[in-house]
Amino acid sequence: MKMSASKLLDQLKIQVQEHSQLAKNLLHESEVKLNSRASHESWSVLECLEHLNRYGNFYIPGISHRISASKTSPSPVFKPGILGNYFAQSMLPKEKLNKMKTFKNMDPINSQLDKRVVEEFIRQQDQLLELLTKARNIDLNKVKTSISISKLIKLKLGDTFRFVIYHNERHILQIKKIMKSF
Repeated sequence: MKMSASKLLDQLKIQVQEHSQLAKNLLHESEVKLNSRASHESWSVLECLEHLNRYGNFYIPGISHRISASKTSPSPVFKPGILGNYFAQSMLPKEKLNKMKTFKNMDPINSQLDKRVVEEFIRQQDQLLELLTKARNIDLNKVKTSISISKLIKLKLGDTFRFVIYHNERHILQIKKIMKSF
């Protein structure tokens, strides 16, 4: 499955802008509401965002470094890798949100959180937008990044962007569902 690299980057940019706007709207909500949970084992809005921030803290510096170090020229076509496509597709939300187990260090449950979590998420979305713009000047197929579960596995940059932003999308939908329940 080949796709236009510029169309992919445009699509991802739109998603990131939507995620950022939702987060900006959350700044108008009370911290009590943002910390509320439907049950003891479910996450609050702030816990969802903290989870995404923890992944952002891993992926954004790695992506930034790889883009800065790249000597490649842009390719008009992006062809997802087998593993990268699998990871990205697994993050896409399904009709009924499929639960996934998270790694202990990425699980924010019972953390003491405030609106700085939302501000950090917005900052990370701004960084992602900047990286998506810079990525137009390199080859999304040739530049590779490490993944959070193993430094030994590397994904194409296009797949890494898809994975991170689709993962964000999945939790943005979870946040919308939480906010509707109150």
